[in-house]
Amino acid sequence: MIIAIDGPAASGKGTLAKRLAVELDLALLDTGLLYRAVGLAVLSRDGDPSDPEAAGAAARALDPKDLENPELRGDSAAQAASKVGAIPEVRAALLDFQRTFAAQPPGGAKGSILDGRDIGTVVCPDADAKLFVTASVEVRAERRLKELRERGLEAIHDRVLQEMKERDKRDASRAVAPLEPAEDAYVLDTSDLGPDEVVAKALAFIRSRCNCEED
Repeated sequence: MIIAIDGPAASGKGTLAKRLAVELDLALLDTGLLYRAVGLAVLSRDGDPSDPEAAGAAARALDPKDLENPELRGDSAAQAASKVGAIPEVRAALLDFQRTFAAQPPGGAKGSILDGRDIGTVVCPDADAKLFVTASVEVRAERRLKELRERGLEAIHDRVLQEMKERDKRDASRAVAPLEPAEDAYVLDTSDLGPDEVVAKALAFIRSRCNCEED
């Protein structure tokens, strides 16, 4: 079983993916970490994440251990990830990694969940179930603000909201794999839903697609 979960930043897709992985006993890959790792690698060399040459080289040199860096959860890595993600060379370099994980999940798992952007449209277009998790930009900005403050980081609401809007615009307008739901994806708006409600709706859809019953 392959489950593709797409959606914009702070939509709740990461939390959902983790809970589904436990519920369904599937291997989980947060593909956004791949792009964050590439972006962070470029920044660590004082490079520009928008530079195709620098970003492409970083993507080709990416090591799985790079995904364990705690700095990947920072806002700098998030912003850099959005920039390198718009570069064709980067996406091509990371595509094989993601598809191999989906087809051959580690640890003997019976399937995989890939969480990120363009999973259902490009990486795994034949996934058994595709979800596009979203929420209003205002709700997502509030969530990101809370997350940053809980980590002890200074954050201003207006700045977080503006950066969220700019990132959405970049992701939606990029020439390669713009952020959008797959035609057969279940669009799940989490703006007014609690975590348990989101999981319940997602599980109901997944089970309807794979004809599997609840244990």
